[in-house]
Parts: sequence; C-alpha cells; structure tokens
Amino acid sequence: MQQRPLGRSGLAVSRLALGTMTWGRDTDADDAAAQLKSYLDAGGNLIDTADVYGDGDAESVIGSLLGSLVPREDLLIATKAGLRPGGGDRRRDGSRGHLLRTLDASLRRLGTDHVDLFQVHGYDPRTPLEETLAALDHAVASGRVRYVGVSNFSGWQTARAAAWQTAWPGRAPVVAAQVEYSLLERGVEREVLPACEALGLGVLPWSPLGRGVLTGKYRHGRPADSRAVSPHFERFVATYLEPRCSSIVEAVATAANGLGVSPLEVALAWIRDRPGVTAPILGARTSGQLLGALQVERMTLPEEITIALDDVSALEVGYPERDG
Repeated sequence: MQQRPLGRSGLAVSRLALGTMTWGRDTDADDAAAQLKSYLDAGGNLIDTADVYGDGDAESVIGSLLGSLVPREDLLIATKAGLRPGGGDRRRDGSRGHLLRTLDASLRRLGTDHVDLFQVHGYDPRTPLEETLAALDHAVASGRVRYVGVSNFSGWQTARAAAWQTAWPGRAPVVAAQVEYSLLERGVEREVLPACEALGLGVLPWSPLGRGVLTGKYRHGRPADSRAVSPHFERFVATYLEPRCSSIVEAVATAANGLGVSPLEVALAWIRDRPGVTAPILGARTSGQLLGALQVERMTLPEEITIALDDVSALEVGYPERDG
C-alpha cells in the first residue's frame, strides 16, 4: 500500500486507514484481530480509534493485540478525545483537564506510553480554544503524543486552530483534520478543505462510504444484518437513505458494472484520490467487509468516470465561496 505524508509533518501513513468504531461492540476481539492482520498484510499502518468507541472497549481491544499480533513500533495509533456521551447539555469538552485525563485513560487501555496522533473530537464553544490547544502542546511535550489534529471542526475553526499553533514558537502544529467526506457528503469542500490546503493539514475522511450506503447494499431495502437496522446505527445510516443519495448510489453502481468491480471500490477510489485527502478511514464491521474494501488498492478510476461522479454528486456552492 502506498504511503503519504500526513500534512506538512514527517509522519508517513498508508493511504487507507483502519477504523475501529464498532470494535468491542459489534465487532468482537477475534474478528478485530482478523481485520488488523488483513490490514497489516495489505501494507496498512494507521489505525484510528477514540475514547468513546464502545465506551473505551475499542481501545482495549487494540491494546490486547499490541505485542501479540503486531509490534507497537509497526503500528501508528490515532485516537480522539473531547466528546462526553451522556454529559447532559455539554456534549463536547475541550478543557485541559478533560483532554489530559482521557488521554491518560486511553493510554492505559491501549497499553502503550504514547499515541502517534491525538485529535480533538469536536469543537467546544465553552472552552477557550487557546486552552484546548495548550493541552495538546502539553501532551506532546510530555511525550504522550507525537502529533496532534482536530476532528469535525468547521472551516474557520480548523483555520483558527492551525494558525494559532504556527503563530507561536514551540507549539505543536496541527497536522490533520478528520471529517466526514464521501460522494454523499461533500460539504467540507466549501471551507474545510481549502483551509487544510492553505495551512498544510492532511485530511482523514471518516465514513468514506457514506455510512455504508455507497456499497449499494441498500438499493433494494435494508438487509437484516446491516447497520440500518442496528439500534446503535439506524439513525446514523438513515440520513443517506433518501432520493438524492439514491441517484448517486445508482451512478456508482453503473460505473462499477462497467469497470467490473464493486460499487464499494468505485466510491473508495474516488475519495482516496481527492485533492488534499491523505487516508480515508475504513470502518468495516467484519473482516470480510474489510477484505472487500482493501481490493481498491488494485485500481484507479478512469478520468471520465471521476468527472461523471463529480457531476452527479456536485456540491451546491453559493456566496461567498463561489468564485465571482
């Protein structure tokens, strides 16, 4: 698998990352181990998790596999902190105390003394951004974190964070932005992607398959074993089960049929090769699903198909982003 630099950093990551949102909940430890082995065998090196995935169980599963399945030095671990499920009206917490406390808990579950990328999981309007960023500086200075990033920040929030970190000597630069991005969700192209390009951040798209919808599995209903009928993910998937998204899925399926590949491969190849993208995050529930996704490494979309998919999924852009 090819590697790419993560933004303007010295960190080289594989151009597909492995996500773990279902690990410890819908994906048991044995299947997680099979996924990680398949991913490593394909040349991948970046695994993405968060303190809230499975209430910490995802990180614990990863920790159980370090050493026994993969040497720590052969795997880049990215985790996130800053969300508080069940936290009442404060769903996001970017305070210094919360971030550093959850980082220490993540390290214990992961069974390691550092993570390679530590990301703020969402913008917290109640905490001064300077405090959040100072916590990231401390995490890097203490050796517990190698690089830092943001996740689910808007364009202006991303730009402010990145610019602040480069304005003062000795601060840890923001090198990555993790955002939802796919053929079904291109909103980040308005401002987030231009901000990342201008300030040298690598983009890590989550849900690059449109929450599974771009695989084509929902074209004729909702399979009994799919996320669309899962109590954890039903509302998460339902967002993209509407007419506009269906027309995009049909275009992907048509392209896949013409190329003799799966719709999944077409959708992944499109997002993997978008300008500014470093590594889409594959969030498979089973090892079989992951093996199917890894097949994308064998292909590059023909230019005419890329243009056609750009057109059918085109983002509506108005003032002031529109040129002229």
